[in-house]
Amino acid sequence: MTSRTLPRTGEKQENKLKNLTLTGLMAAMITIMTAYICHIPTGINGGYIHFGDSIIYLAATLLPTPYALAAAAIGGVVADLLTSPIWVPATIIIKIFIALPFTCKSTKIITPRNIVATILAYFISSIGYFFAESLLFGTQTALIASMSGSLIQSGGSAIFFIIFGFALDKTRLKTKFLNL
Repeated sequence: MTSRTLPRTGEKQENKLKNLTLTGLMAAMITIMTAYICHIPTGINGGYIHFGDSIIYLAATLLPTPYALAAAAIGGVVADLLTSPIWVPATIIIKIFIALPFTCKSTKIITPRNIVATILAYFISSIGYFFAESLLFGTQTALIASMSGSLIQSGGSAIFFIIFGFALDKTRLKTKFLNL
């Protein structure tokens, strides 16, 4: 291998700093989108519908996996701490798992895999929060209500993600600005 194919130490540090910065920015955006923008309380259990997952999907397509998982968990947890802390333990796990199906390895955000990943994220989120709700409140009969709320949240997040993704792909964000 030539020295050109291996990143130099300075480049590695710069990439790490860029990834950490983008992780913090994404976590903050996830928090704001989840806790304040389109935040719709549902039921009496402190749950709510939001479209912050769209930013988790975006983070998972822009950042290497460990950074995306951190942004998802941190952003979701801070939003829950601000709005409904009882959901924090479930959110940590679920938000990490909904980021996993996405890939950041393409030069585009909207790829067939990332579109399918929004569907997988719906199932992960709806099943995860249904189990959390069952553990917390013993409401196994609320399956239909839980799944329909998750469908609205995940469906809306998928639509926002696809709109944001196409717009950012038009700017060639990943190739021009993120050097991917």
